[in-house]
Amino acid sequence: MPLHTVEPLRLYRQIAGQIAALIDNGELPAGSRLPAERELATLLGVSRTSVREAVISLEIAGRVEVRVGAGIFVAEPGAAQIAGLVDDGPSPFELLAARRLIEGEIAAMAARSARKADIAALRATVPRMSEKSEDFARRDAADREFHVRIAAATGNGSLALVVEGLWNQRRGKLWSRIEAYFHTKKIREATLVDHAAIIDAIEAHDADGARAAMHRHLARVEREFARNWDNIVPETKKNGVRPNAPARKRSIPTQSAT
Repeated sequence: MPLHTVEPLRLYRQIAGQIAALIDNGELPAGSRLPAERELATLLGVSRTSVREAVISLEIAGRVEVRVGAGIFVAEPGAAQIAGLVDDGPSPFELLAARRLIEGEIAAMAARSARKADIAALRATVPRMSEKSEDFARRDAADREFHVRIAAATGNGSLALVVEGLWNQRRGKLWSRIEAYFHTKKIREATLVDHAAIIDAIEAHDADGARAAMHRHLARVEREFARNWDNIVPETKKNGVRPNAPARKRSIPTQSAT
């Protein structure tokens, strides 16, 4: 009997799988609105961010449709749907949490050892991000260079490789779709302010200040996505049913968020 490696499903995929099952068995028919994010999070016993990631993975798979200002609706079956669900490695919010922890300490280390040349190189990335604000590829390259250069300023080459590895995890479909939702001009401008504050703390050799500035920067990215998503998909008290269709009972078993 052939055996296959058993891989643990990431939380957002578990959630997406349960919602997809409800769609497949007709409890959430095509055209119906999904329950509000808060309701789904309560029923499943998970965070709203995990539900959000699951919904976006379902959108990528063509199983649901995000209607700005209206909600999430079950998509009509068709060619746009793909087999299976997206699994792009760690979830975007797991990645942001890891970066906040790791890059915060790296920024503190950089503040203790950065030289004038390091500061000059860091400052040079800020105008490049500003000048290329509408060119995603160039702006992203300058953003990446900023974070990697902070790690390089510690004098520890392994830390620069760690930051590059974390940055490379941002390449999946799930992350790209999330970026498409929350990268607004306002957020890009706030990122420039954040970067300048981090550089100032490193230049002042203020380790605590550099750590705090990096934490604030990455926490803001997470907050801004949540805020923008709430604007795109406002909470609603209506159940996830098609207008004029009878309500149907949903049985979503709860699960641990660990």
